[in-house]
Amino acid sequence: MDASKLLVGSKIVPVVVLANADVAVPLAEALLEAGLGVIEVTLRTDDALEGIEQIAKSVPDMVVGAGSVRRPEQFADIAAAGARFAVSPGSSSRLLAAAADHEMPFIPGAATPSEMIALFEQGYQLQKFFPAELAGGRPFLKAVGAPLPEIRFMPTGGVTPMNAMDYLNMSNVACVGGSWITPLELQAKGDFDAIRQIGSDAVSLLV
Repeated sequence: MDASKLLVGSKIVPVVVLANADVAVPLAEALLEAGLGVIEVTLRTDDALEGIEQIAKSVPDMVVGAGSVRRPEQFADIAAAGARFAVSPGSSSRLLAAAADHEMPFIPGAATPSEMIALFEQGYQLQKFFPAELAGGRPFLKAVGAPLPEIRFMPTGGVTPMNAMDYLNMSNVACVGGSWITPLELQAKGDFDAIRQIGSDAVSLLV
């Protein structure tokens, strides 16, 4: 259930706290137009599942996933909504079993070498590193890169336009999660042109 193949080529993954399901489709369309083809909608709001469902149905070219997955039963909900992958800030045996039961590509979180090795033993080469900056940031990832060369990370938490490329230039970083791309205040105003511009600016970092 490793998500490495699904996310290959996607260097920046917008991490979205969706305040209102009504903005899900225009938000996803703006990100897609900006050149961002993957979106992680976090299960932090009541509208998240509906938003995932609307994106899956109305913006099929967008690879939509569910973030902040923390209970095994949520896998059934996100699969029914059309999520194509799941992300968690951590992991547990029950979460890993649920991901396998639903055949859902999963990016479990790890912040220590022991957690990373345990997940790698379960077949997870791509792991979320969270909260990236508070957990040691790039110096930590550089330190674990030598003894754990097979593992790739998606740092999330404290990643900004100023440090995103510093992470992406690391050999053991596959992609980064960016919450700066879809600010709640712009969602509330329906300013999808501004969100599209932020997305375009993010993509331009990769050039």
